[in-house]
Amino acid sequence: MLDWLFAKKTNKDVHLDHIGIDIHSHVLPGIDDGVATIEESVAMAKKMESLGFKKIITTPHVMWDCYRNTPEIILGKLQEVRSALRSEGVNVVIDAAAEYFIDEHFNEMLTTGQQLLTLPGNRLLVELPYSTPLLNTSENLFAIIQHRYQPVLAHPERYTYFFSNPSIYKTLVDQGCELQVNILSLSGHYGENVRKMAEWLLKNNLITFIGTDAHKIQHLEMIQKSDKQNWITKYPFQNEKLINI
Repeated sequence: MLDWLFAKKTNKDVHLDHIGIDIHSHVLPGIDDGVATIEESVAMAKKMESLGFKKIITTPHVMWDCYRNTPEIILGKLQEVRSALRSEGVNVVIDAAAEYFIDEHFNEMLTTGQQLLTLPGNRLLVELPYSTPLLNTSENLFAIIQHRYQPVLAHPERYTYFFSNPSIYKTLVDQGCELQVNILSLSGHYGENVRKMAEWLLKNNLITFIGTDAHKIQHLEMIQKSDKQNWITKYPFQNEKLINI
């Protein structure tokens, strides 16, 4: 299954130059479950630059029960990290959007026209609950489109309640939603069933973007050293097109 994705190379380190831009990570310090300090932020940016990324759009959680991040909080932390990277001579470009958990607060922000932090092309990175499905997933994602945003569903391969009926993913894509797979899902980091679903989504051409979803330096080190990432040169992820939007 998907043997062509895992063709062996002599150099086991992963290089992501052709991906160009990471659109999902948690490298702003102290505002979610990502890095805690500015020093960790700098280390993460250096490692991502060494992996070949030209640009990072980091995406702190906005999840009102846990992480009450606002554009002011996120953009303020972004400026702190940019200043630290300049001081350290790190050349990778860093910007910020957010990873919005679809809950009542998100729907209120959407319907009342509050400022939302977007990926290039007016894209909104959103996530669903891990354990219990929303009763109206399709309707929520379609509402985003109605408000003139492009929804990008983060790590769809991790929503295990869809596994019994994976046709839901095609329905979402047909309705206009883009899907973003995590690199570490394909390495088996989140478990064998998640890996299989990530492969299934790739095989069925349902994935548009790939992301690190890195919360700590160890995630990037696992990506760098994994010997199962050579598929990345084969699958036409569209990350790089976002750099100049």
